[in-house]
Amino acid sequence: MVEKIKAVGLNDKGELGVKYVEKPPMGSDEVLVRPTAVAPCTSDIHAFFGEDTITEDLGKLVLGHEAIGVIVEAGEDVKDFKVGDKVVIPCTTPDWNCEAAQLGCHINATADDGYDMYVQDMLTGIKYPNTKMGVFCELINVSQADLNLAHHPEDVSVESALMVTDMVTTGFTGAENAKIETGDTVAVLGIGPVGLMAVAGAAIMGAGRIFAVGSRPICTELAREYGATDIIDYHDGDTIQQILEATDMKGVDATIIAGGNNDIFIDAMNITRPSGNISNINMISKGDTIPLPVDAFAFGLADKTIRSSLCLGGRRRAEQLLKMVKYGRVDPSKLITHKFHGFEAIVDALLMMKDKPRDLVKPIVYLD
Repeated sequence: MVEKIKAVGLNDKGELGVKYVEKPPMGSDEVLVRPTAVAPCTSDIHAFFGEDTITEDLGKLVLGHEAIGVIVEAGEDVKDFKVGDKVVIPCTTPDWNCEAAQLGCHINATADDGYDMYVQDMLTGIKYPNTKMGVFCELINVSQADLNLAHHPEDVSVESALMVTDMVTTGFTGAENAKIETGDTVAVLGIGPVGLMAVAGAAIMGAGRIFAVGSRPICTELAREYGATDIIDYHDGDTIQQILEATDMKGVDATIIAGGNNDIFIDAMNITRPSGNISNINMISKGDTIPLPVDAFAFGLADKTIRSSLCLGGRRRAEQLLKMVKYGRVDPSKLITHKFHGFEAIVDALLMMKDKPRDLVKPIVYLD
């Protein structure tokens, strides 16, 4: 008899809700984890309600990619983890034996047949829920467990550990790709949870001045706590003009795009100085185009670098970020503004992410 487990996706009534799916299989180098806390993400909303749906059959979709938990089964080839271990599951769990992972392209790393890192397998390193069931279920399969899992340190809170799985690694990737140098002036466009972690990452990397662009009071307050020196609110005037005037018309050394629609690239291009860096960690929808104003490019000769990615993954990345939390370099638990309890509450937390009340930064759902 096939064992069934609870999951969150499209139920039998065609609504977002709890349903039953088959228990995931487990290979010799894999584990099954019972989640103890999960968090919905804007990406889940895009996948289910937006134009970025990854499957035409929504009835098979199980959402979620942010989870921590306890191992309940482990394959015979798993060496560093055992049943009962508390673990952090990175949202990016690459297949480390493929070319893309070795090139550092974690989010595009899969060893499936027909591998084409440039087209076919984009985002397949983020397996949940691109190539396997998402983490909003009672059991989570983690492939290549020794390379993808991280132990949950006792002195790192549940909330911080959960934020490391996606928000911290994505925000820090934005800062790293911006190639920030000591004393640089940096702008972060969009200060939701990922943008806030980009602010924190920029501060840790040595930025001297950080413009945080956003208007929600709870986010602007947190931005200052994470290291922002200036808040730019579009209600106070044109974003580009405000930043240029504040920098004596020189522009910033680096810009991190962490929110907005595709037109935000126009702002990024216009506020970034010649030979500066633009780092995009914002999701771009299928079929959309990126506007790049010629004048901001100085007719294509301004030496500006644009790099677009999401987040690094795997065990070492998670362990390094957990050390940043453990030793007080960053406290991502401040992102948590709303708390839910129980498996069925995952649906409520998802709908809150969809509605985005002004006092929301990030919800958490405790499953213990």
